[in-house]
Amino acid sequence: MAPPRIEKIITALDVGSWKVCALIAGQTADGQLHVLGTGQRESRGVQRGYVADMEQTEHIVREAIEQAERIAGLNIDDVWVSFSAGSLFSDVAPIESELGGHRIEQEDIDDLLAAGRAGIDPEGRMILHAQPALYTLDGLTGVKNPIGLHADRLGVDIHIIMADGAPVRNLEAAVRQAHLDVNAVVASPIAAGLACLSDEERDLGVALVELGAAVTTVSLYAGGMLVEMASLPFGASDITDDIASAFGIRRSQAQRLQSFYGSASASPRDNNEIIELDPGAPAGSDSPRITRAQLVAVIRQRLDAMMGEIGKTLKDLHFVGPVGRQVVLVGGGADLKGLADYTQSALGRAARVGRPRGLHGLPDAHGGPAFATLAGLVLYAASDPVDLRDLPMMAQDIYRPKSAGILNRLMAALKSSF
Repeated sequence: MAPPRIEKIITALDVGSWKVCALIAGQTADGQLHVLGTGQRESRGVQRGYVADMEQTEHIVREAIEQAERIAGLNIDDVWVSFSAGSLFSDVAPIESELGGHRIEQEDIDDLLAAGRAGIDPEGRMILHAQPALYTLDGLTGVKNPIGLHADRLGVDIHIIMADGAPVRNLEAAVRQAHLDVNAVVASPIAAGLACLSDEERDLGVALVELGAAVTTVSLYAGGMLVEMASLPFGASDITDDIASAFGIRRSQAQRLQSFYGSASASPRDNNEIIELDPGAPAGSDSPRITRAQLVAVIRQRLDAMMGEIGKTLKDLHFVGPVGRQVVLVGGGADLKGLADYTQSALGRAARVGRPRGLHGLPDAHGGPAFATLAGLVLYAASDPVDLRDLPMMAQDIYRPKSAGILNRLMAALKSSF
């Protein structure tokens, strides 16, 4: 069987606090995405999602890209880059225009979106995304495609994701020093949501919790789009640090214990399972040992604190009612054994671990929740998303109605259908 004919090359680059990984994919004429090569290196120079050492970050980016290039047999010039630092912010700008009751055409949509650019106030931050969310017709909320309908007033909620400018520019600079052009910097929750959430989940309402190494991002999807988001200053590395501190071992040893023996769920058998803290010690030496129950207790203590903050954040974001029933876990921290069951018990909501889909030939090593953002970057690039920043400014009159919050309006619409 002949290999698929590739018409477009897409390269994704995920720069995290634990790892830097790259993925080269080819898109065929029918839109299918095939993985051509991947690369991964241990992260250096990045702390809590921020570039802290430009030279080290540039070196690791170069190594990850070169590994993917060797596997794919290609030379790459440009990349789509993720951004997951704690400086991400989300906002919604409602915009309306008068139509006079006529039938809505594509031109009306284009004019509204173009005019909506004037309603964006980044407040000194850098805009990563400015995308149309829900349309409204004479106060009716939740219209996905208003073309062909009649209305006196047409409105749209513009969903904006912003970040502090300096961290984004530092990330772009590190990538460009590796002789790569940056097509776009994409917020990690946008990419991970594309890779791991079904259309139905995004439509009915779901919380996407990305447990990164040093940053946890809580994102709410409803009505088919991301509507709210918050970043929390902790991650899976905090569990690793607790293990290292509790048992007096190096971080690398603690990370190994967490990966091979760690669990979010306790079992009576854990008291009988003995773990050697230094498996490389000479035979017969007095190597320190712990029970798995001791390890799980340290992990659970940190998880209790983390999940408490996540639950509080979900409550602050009004993740309740018909849209507040499911949580999907992604990120490297979601690889912890038993985490879905623990989360379901801690938050009182259905929970599952999200794994990337939509890419053909994705290696098993890159098929876990830790690579959701990487796969999602490819899907985002292939979707050719609408962004208001690419539209020209318009001089037409617009209205900025007082917003009750896009999630609140979505919840009201969903409650009425249950």
